[in-house]
Amino acid sequence: MTFTRKLGRSGIEVSALGMGCWAIGGPIWEKGTPHGWGEVDDNESISAVHRAMELGVNFFDTANLYGAGHSEKVLGRAFAGRRKEVVIATKFNAVFDEQARELLGSDTTPAGIRKACEDSLRRLDTDYIDLYQFHDNGFPVDKAEPVRDTLEELVSEGKIRAYGWSTDFADRAEFFAQGKHCASIQLQLNVLDNNTEVIAVCEKYNLAAINRGPLAMGLLTGKYSASTTPSADDVRGVNSPSWMKYFKDGKPNPEWLKMMEAVREILQSGGRTLAQGALAWLWARSEQTLPIPGFRTVAQVEENCGAMKFGALTVEQMNEIETLLKR
Repeated sequence: MTFTRKLGRSGIEVSALGMGCWAIGGPIWEKGTPHGWGEVDDNESISAVHRAMELGVNFFDTANLYGAGHSEKVLGRAFAGRRKEVVIATKFNAVFDEQARELLGSDTTPAGIRKACEDSLRRLDTDYIDLYQFHDNGFPVDKAEPVRDTLEELVSEGKIRAYGWSTDFADRAEFFAQGKHCASIQLQLNVLDNNTEVIAVCEKYNLAAINRGPLAMGLLTGKYSASTTPSADDVRGVNSPSWMKYFKDGKPNPEWLKMMEAVREILQSGGRTLAQGALAWLWARSEQTLPIPGFRTVAQVEENCGAMKFGALTVEQMNEIETLLKR
């Protein structure tokens, strides 16, 4: 039996584990800087999506940016004839060239948001989006009202069911929370990288805390050593953007690896893999959390979904982790 959570105050029921669909978009570039995870096999991606559904996952998170629309297209193919079985979350803000796979900029005007919504509906091959998220972490909160107002209009028009903001800043989360149909905040959160302020806002307003980076961009899978080097077209590689902190100079950041080793034994307790333990920490962190680990293969999906059989860590384990990480 899959355990479930509510998508914030929208009331939409989702699997407690979602699937993050950034990696299956494949490459996208911005002036030579990669914003994707390298080349992918679309058939494997679709098989992985279908396997996730078989294992009880119904929540899939993507963005128009991922692979310059390619992730949305892959999901559109995967959900053909099965749209009512899934809850689709996507994001807007990026402007890009679909053919060249080049990020060109952003557009937060009401007209730009509406165009992005229509384009995502086309690529996803659907007539509504369950959760539409603002994809600009640090957008000035004093300029965000027209964005929120436009999203409320899209709800009233039936284009979207609910909306949220992908942001790590509590003041942004608090502002969007005032919107009637705001249902979520997507934040960077994992056992190594806590964010108490935004979680507090989600708990206060009954918003889903969707967790991007739940496995610290792969570090918490245990598959990366200090000498591992991702490919040049991988967002974690040598050409990585300035915000990348889990990998440094194209290799895993030794500081984060050290933190991971400190808590490895607890996370792997009870027969869990390291990744499953990292997901278990997130479920124990708050009733609002909804981790969305990325995937590229059926095997990765099976491992991540296996975490649902174990459930959350205990209070004692959570306290022990806080002590080990000196928080």
